Amino acid sequence: MKKYTNTGSKDTRSGFGAGLTELGQTNENVVALCADLIGSLKMDDFKKNHPERFFQVGIAEANMIGMAAGMTLGGKIPFTGTFANFSTGRVYDQIRQSVAYSDKNVKICASHAGLTLGEDGATHQILEDIGLMKMLPGMTVINTCDYAQTKAATLAIAEHHGPVYLRFGRPVVPNFTGELEFVIGKAILLNEGTDVTIVATGHLVWEALVAAEALEAKGISAEVINIHTIKPLDEEAILKSVGKTGCVVTAEEHNILGGLGESVARVLSLNHPSLQEFVAVQDSFGESGTPEQLMEKYGLNSEAIVAAAEKAISRKN
Repeated sequence: MKKYTNTGSKDTRSGFGAGLTELGQTNENVVALCADLIGSLKMDDFKKNHPERFFQVGIAEANMIGMAAGMTLGGKIPFTGTFANFSTGRVYDQIRQSVAYSDKNVKICASHAGLTLGEDGATHQILEDIGLMKMLPGMTVINTCDYAQTKAATLAIAEHHGPVYLRFGRPVVPNFTGELEFVIGKAILLNEGTDVTIVATGHLVWEALVAAEALEAKGISAEVINIHTIKPLDEEAILKSVGKTGCVVTAEEHNILGGLGESVARVLSLNHPSLQEFVAVQDSFGESGTPEQLMEKYGLNSEAIVAAAEKAISRKN
């Protein structure tokens, strides 16, 4: 099994901030809008260095999306920033009509996604956002796993024409993908295996690697795939892997309904029906707690992935 090294734990939102700062220097068409959460979204440097291209809209997310859509008409590339809950659920109609339906080149950048928002609780812990956004025609949906990948994704979406939803998080997590190439829509094979495929996204990618190491100690060979782009999904990579292993575990910090797992199940049912186990939130809201407590309680960790992999293999046999 290939070993990956944590080069220094960082929060993924800081990767977004670093990418946005670099874009401010290299692409004069990039503008940034924020809904009163500059520090939380790490947009401080962009505001400081390019005040003429930064727009603080206040707690008016619907207005922010409308402004961003309008800015694209003049050739600007707007990046909007707020929490994932406010980036999607609160403004879904504006995104649908003014951005997706109109095919506007808006980059909707969403921090504090999933349970790992932590102590703010269920009202802020959106677990439905991937489903909401992937159902919009033409919307690219990206969910990054660490600081380096988030920075790379931020740079990449500026070059991609069309609406994008970029999802990242609040907590400090291992940073390990620095040397891996990021291409929108292209999965990354992290570890080759023969017994089970683990397809993970976001914060669950590192947990999948930890699970694969634990499975190796039990004599189980796990293939690990990092799905950073949920839409368009790299169907070829998934089918190639599951064609070899015969079973799959999907792992995500999202509701079991509407997320990565269902996208993978669709691909398999249409092309290569296979055994699948899901590591996800089981159709419930979250609650207040530390990220670590919540990930353990809701079964979103390496131990849960190991158990799911063993179950999938037992069903296969």
